[in-house]
Amino acid sequence: MIVLLGATGYVGAAFARELKKRQLSFVAVSRSSVDYSRFERLVAFLRDTKPEFVVNAAGYTGKPNVDACEVAKADTLNGNALLPAVISHACSITDTPWGHVSSGCIYTGGKICGSDGVCRVEKDLTLPGLRHLVDTHPETVHGFAETDEPNFSFRRPPCSFYSGTKALGEEAIHGVGQNYIWRLRIPFDNVDSSRNYLSKLQRYSRVYDNVNSVSHLEDYVRACVDLWAARAPFGIYNVTNPGFVTARQVVEHLKSVLKLERDFSFWDNDEEFYRVAAQTPRSNCVMDTTKLLSTGVKMRPVWEAIDDSLRTWKSEDKT
Repeated sequence: MIVLLGATGYVGAAFARELKKRQLSFVAVSRSSVDYSRFERLVAFLRDTKPEFVVNAAGYTGKPNVDACEVAKADTLNGNALLPAVISHACSITDTPWGHVSSGCIYTGGKICGSDGVCRVEKDLTLPGLRHLVDTHPETVHGFAETDEPNFSFRRPPCSFYSGTKALGEEAIHGVGQNYIWRLRIPFDNVDSSRNYLSKLQRYSRVYDNVNSVSHLEDYVRACVDLWAARAPFGIYNVTNPGFVTARQVVEHLKSVLKLERDFSFWDNDEEFYRVAAQTPRSNCVMDTTKLLSTGVKMRPVWEAIDDSLRTWKSEDKT
């Protein structure tokens, strides 16, 4: 039996669907039934139920975006750093393996690699010379690996409070017991939703263009469960669809596939975006999925996943 924490959230609900699809026995635990933020309560629950595995999809993201975390700092810290630490130690003391939904938002930028194999980290891929490389020589752009130190965190500021707490959460649980740290990045799928990246792009009055790795939600949860099913080595995994996209590229594909007639406008630059529309720095980054794919777990290339989502799109008024 599997215990699922945070089953009512956007990612947690996707885990529930995947577990049902596989006909795996699981229990979705709410805090009202078991306050799993309290160490003693969680240890007692795990000892009583003896689950084979625990999935933690609980956390605090802020609504409508991470700017809200700058105000709700206590909730953000508790949900993203303290809660994972509690779960990790409870699972360790009961010898229960578990998986934690983390985030790639603890990085910014990517790596630019030359023909000689030498790579350098660039924190802003929108700078004119770098953006030209992204558009004309995407093969030179490489992502951050699991072994790379986060560069968008409290230890490597500036960062958003949300990203800082997600990095702290990883620090708190890394190496404690038997766990997977599954890094999600900008989720999307074919169902219109306020949490769906493809929906957000359609609803923005102006689009913030940047370079990012992204995760198809169903692909993500499938890969996470596959890692456990295959008994892949515990540790950190970047679980994104291989490759990267720019917001401009995705907008053009949206317009083409969904036959959108509206004109999309973009912020002129970061300075304008942060002056008018954002309160805290945003993470924009490229992730390396070599480690994930080396386990035999499958993830579709990013453009295949985006194209499939748009061609099977279910708008909000039809869902």
